[in-house]
Amino acid sequence: MKQGIHTLVVEHTVNEDGLKNLRKPRQDLVQENQLETDYYGLAQGPFSHYKRTLKITPVSSTDNYHVVEKYTWKLAVPVWGALFWWPVRRALRLRNNHNPWWAPPDRLDTRSAEVLSLLACFQVVDGYLGTVITQTITFAADEFKRGNTAQGATLAMVRIGVLIALIVVVLADKKGRRKLLLSTAILAIATTTLGALSPGIWFLGSSQLIARGLTTGLGILVGVFAAEELPKGSRAYGVSILTLAAALGAGMAVWILPVADLGEKGWRVIYLVPILFLPGLIAAWLRLPESRRFIANQKPDSFSPRTTQISSTPRRSRHNEKQRLLLLAATAFLLLVFAAPASQFQNDFLKDHRGFTASGITLYTLLTSTPAGIGIFAAGRLADTRGRRHIAAIGLTIGTTFIIASYYTFGILMWGAHLVGVIFASLTVALGVYGPELFSTRTRARANGIIISLGVIGSSTGLVLVGLLADFFNSYGHAFAIVGIGPILAATLVIGWFPETARTELEDLNPQDTTL
Repeated sequence: MKQGIHTLVVEHTVNEDGLKNLRKPRQDLVQENQLETDYYGLAQGPFSHYKRTLKITPVSSTDNYHVVEKYTWKLAVPVWGALFWWPVRRALRLRNNHNPWWAPPDRLDTRSAEVLSLLACFQVVDGYLGTVITQTITFAADEFKRGNTAQGATLAMVRIGVLIALIVVVLADKKGRRKLLLSTAILAIATTTLGALSPGIWFLGSSQLIARGLTTGLGILVGVFAAEELPKGSRAYGVSILTLAAALGAGMAVWILPVADLGEKGWRVIYLVPILFLPGLIAAWLRLPESRRFIANQKPDSFSPRTTQISSTPRRSRHNEKQRLLLLAATAFLLLVFAAPASQFQNDFLKDHRGFTASGITLYTLLTSTPAGIGIFAAGRLADTRGRRHIAAIGLTIGTTFIIASYYTFGILMWGAHLVGVIFASLTVALGVYGPELFSTRTRARANGIIISLGVIGSSTGLVLVGLLADFFNSYGHAFAIVGIGPILAATLVIGWFPETARTELEDLNPQDTTL
């Protein structure tokens, strides 16, 4: 058997109607093409190889038939294929007339499945790189004898690196998504490793300023790339999968955190681990094609009927994009003024206000945050099938309320409040798809860079504010209750002004783009 090709044999005893049903081309996880009598191939689906054959034998003295149904397939899911082997096998055996609950609402084809899988590899690295400073700042501050205000100022300074991300995304709109992915990832890893050599907190902050800027640019590229490749009914699903991949990378940093208990300098090891990611990233990049929408919209003579229809109103398109940019940037600011410090100061809160060790922080983070994967996955699917706005608003309001409560409570109540808060907050993944959706291909990466930049101003504001308020009140609860006003206002903007973009082609949202 060829490597990666799986076989499934299912035997049936059916009557004439059952036989007719088996002979119908499938329209669920896979769309089949009938090639010959009782022989079916792949029309569309997340497979690089697929065929189904029927061997039919009449059962003597009855009107029934004995049917041997044989499948051979290979998933177009590099790296992650083993995770889907059993679900795919079960879906093929059960033969439902709809996509399984775990699959995207719109069926992926070979290319989109492979691209999403490869981008998830980059997102794992992005998640790790974006988490190291969060997980280690409290231990670094202890080694360097610095307090909450210095931590907040350092973390805020790191956010200035978003200016580097802007350079990355501007180049991506000119040169292509694929070209920038690998170089950005390599530079981000290289500058992250410098953190292991830090002689003081300001060197750590300076090196992370560059690293986090590159990491932010990498995350934007991955999101834009995915949106341009996925079908219209599965873009939010794709965002949720990539968010889970980033969470896996962030989780890796948490898994390694106990090395900080080994000595005052143990936290430095966490900055060296990303070097191990390089061979896998290069292998993934070599298999990636360039974004098909980027290619289509870079041709000087490319145009579509809709493009010619609106060519007399370019100002309207620019005006619409400016309005969308302002709306999304304001929402990002309001969300991150709370979310960034809630993430960054959690370890300091647990260590200094609740007496947790590094191992205890790891256990708390894993047990209360891992279930957020349920919310992230649900958010992606619900945002594609039910719409983005209400799902995001629920996540903003309920998630914020319970996370604030976790900073006021102790013991089981603290653990429970944080768990509920994280699960509901993960529904805000539904907002993540708006950035790539609401801008034309030629400005998509740049616009998302600007949104992230203004969001970073919100996170920097929140970090400084929470650091000062926590020192002033000697209470993180009071500090977060104040900045928690931000996500509540963001929910108001989402419900009142955000458009609904579920199941709409990017070219319908941005008619100035070339139709594929």
